[in-house]
Amino acid sequence: MKHFGTHFDNATPWLGGGSRRSVAKGLGRRAPKTSKIIAEVGFTYLAALSDFVSILVAAAAAHVIYGFASFGYFPRAESVIQVGCVVGAIVALINAQRGEYDIKQYASMEGHIGRCLSVWHIAFFCVLALDFLSKATFSRGATGVLYVFGFLALGGVRVALVWLVGAAKRWELLPPRRLVLVGLESELASFVGRYNLAQSGMEIVAASVIRDIEDYISDDLALASATVRVLRPDDVFIAIPWSRARLIERCVDAFLRTPAEIHLGPEEILDRFGEAEVFKLGPISSLNVTRRPLTTIQMIEKRLFDIVAASLALIALSPFFALVALLIKLDSSGPALFLQRRYGFNQEPFRIYKFRTMKTMEDTAALRSATRDDPRVTRIGYFLRRFSIDELPQLINVLTGEMSLVGPRPHALVHDQLYERRIAQYARRHNVKPGITGWAQVRGFRGEIADDEKMRKRVEHDLYYIDNWSFWLDLKIIALTAFSAKSHFGAY
Repeated sequence: MKHFGTHFDNATPWLGGGSRRSVAKGLGRRAPKTSKIIAEVGFTYLAALSDFVSILVAAAAAHVIYGFASFGYFPRAESVIQVGCVVGAIVALINAQRGEYDIKQYASMEGHIGRCLSVWHIAFFCVLALDFLSKATFSRGATGVLYVFGFLALGGVRVALVWLVGAAKRWELLPPRRLVLVGLESELASFVGRYNLAQSGMEIVAASVIRDIEDYISDDLALASATVRVLRPDDVFIAIPWSRARLIERCVDAFLRTPAEIHLGPEEILDRFGEAEVFKLGPISSLNVTRRPLTTIQMIEKRLFDIVAASLALIALSPFFALVALLIKLDSSGPALFLQRRYGFNQEPFRIYKFRTMKTMEDTAALRSATRDDPRVTRIGYFLRRFSIDELPQLINVLTGEMSLVGPRPHALVHDQLYERRIAQYARRHNVKPGITGWAQVRGFRGEIADDEKMRKRVEHDLYYIDNWSFWLDLKIIALTAFSAKSHFGAY
């Protein structure tokens, strides 16, 4: 067995000079277990206490600020201490149960805002229930202020803790997570080349090649197991193709006697799925590579927002709709509204509402997308398309449940059928309801589809939205749609 760190030869060029030095250094020392345990446990309590205190302060601030704004004096905050304590405890307990305070969660800000919003909604509903049942003096106005202040406080704590963990890693105050790699040489090289482990707070302290020759495997595993026992790493990664089930079983058996977490090295396909996890369904164990885009609670949350916002928008815009319809009728012959078939959630067809912007109303297999200076576009139609006003009647589709305010933009059926064959995972766009606006649109990927690459970029943004949905992201997209010039780029 070649044992990287004890000697080097031409078979180990993929480690590189810098990595060789760090591996050799790792072989001569054990992990600083005591300081690591203190850091992880201390951080857990710090994160939980930070959430609790931030909500308590937010509740008091909401009460005091609202009281001063309404009555001109600073009221006493004692009446909300109980509310803040209860809500802070609810948030801390939910986050603790979800593993939210594990230091590994704070390597980056990715996903924190969405998770904060989810737990805050639960806690906020508890505030309303507590206020109703106890007949507390916490006013409705102060409750509304608390909704904003509490979420901002939780988000602010997340930003501060992520920065704190990053700073601690840069200043080497936190020991890195120590890894031992074991596997076939080609797989070890691929593993090291695919991941920037140092940036994620990890360090390879040793790597052992298992020779793919039956006579040598037992000896190689025995030496690798002894190395793990001496170094006491946090994790052992077995870099062997999953198709080699028997060899993987022998590796796992060899390391079960060592005090380290054992991982099967990730197959390259898993890099496409950021939330892959082992899932237990009764007696069945499986690798779950994708999940439902939205949980039941999230679907209800999104649907309620769609109904309220679409209803208010239709009421407010009804005079404007009447004016636009009149201008369309005066500009050219034909109806003011245009209906076209599109695929929606679960690839179920529906008819989408639009203001008519063309002299023709195509809805056939020969349908052509609008192009720059398209002669089919009417004079008023050019203006409507330029500012996406022609899409506003889709608020009706939102109310009927066929669309959402935010989601992947639905394409004509002929385009869906075409690009499903050309672009991988294109059909995943139908895992959520289509939207009037979407992440791809506000990032400038809209308008004419000149080639497959432009559609591929649009699909990448749609899939990012599906995999990273949060109520906060929906609000951000709506704001960018209204105020960002990029969201209207390519509209003609």
